[in-house]
Amino acid sequence: MRVLRVAWTYLRLSALNELQYRANLVVQFFTSILALVNGVAGLALVFLHTESLQGWGPMELLVVVGVYTLIGGLIRALIQPNMWRIMDGVQEGTLDYTLTKPADSQLLVSVTEFRLWKLVDVLLGLGVLVFAVQRLGGTIGVEQAALFALMLLCGGLILYSLWLAVATASFWVVRIWSLFEMFESMYQAGRWPVGIYPEWLRLALTFIVPVAFAVTAPAEALTARLTSQTLVLALAVAAGSLIASRLFWKVGLRHYSGASA
Repeated sequence: MRVLRVAWTYLRLSALNELQYRANLVVQFFTSILALVNGVAGLALVFLHTESLQGWGPMELLVVVGVYTLIGGLIRALIQPNMWRIMDGVQEGTLDYTLTKPADSQLLVSVTEFRLWKLVDVLLGLGVLVFAVQRLGGTIGVEQAALFALMLLCGGLILYSLWLAVATASFWVVRIWSLFEMFESMYQAGRWPVGIYPEWLRLALTFIVPVAFAVTAPAEALTARLTSQTLVLALAVAAGSLIASRLFWKVGLRHYSGASA
């Protein structure tokens, strides 16, 4: 309960700070709409020349776009700003103030900043998912919804672990920004199911930049394509990623000498 109270306090304070600049909501809304229109236009161009893409129909691929938009919003609202903050804190010495507080350091660095307006992407993604599922003519049962939520959670935890590991590397490497830029570039491949890519790229999007678990697996859960093998693998990778990133963070802290060193 203490962990939840700490997280809620930081998230609430960040949200209040964001509410001071409400004009940003308008800018974010139009930016998100343009990005979504661009993604949908790409799908439309593809399906002018074919009826399916590796077995995925138009509305099924729209589900993928919806999940991609939703997850992207969560990354930019909760994960990305905090990971950037870790790297800035290491370089400027401000991380020292966080480490001296009487709470778990990983928790504090993970919830310090919250970009409220980025949740516009989350809402747009949910809207796209509702529309696509309705057009598919199917109904989402309790089991299917639970699998979707579970895959979404696993994907989010895997992405968080990856970002934390890269941010932790800033304890040793000063210019770590290029890795984040590479991640952003590869994440854009998540607009499409990973099954359409060559095998080498499919492996990279599964185990290096885990787009397969973050985007494709939740979409498969909603379109009745999720296999038990993918489910078990996602759970195992999520658990392993969390443990590995936690241990790596602890190692990083032991090698961090602080701004005054």
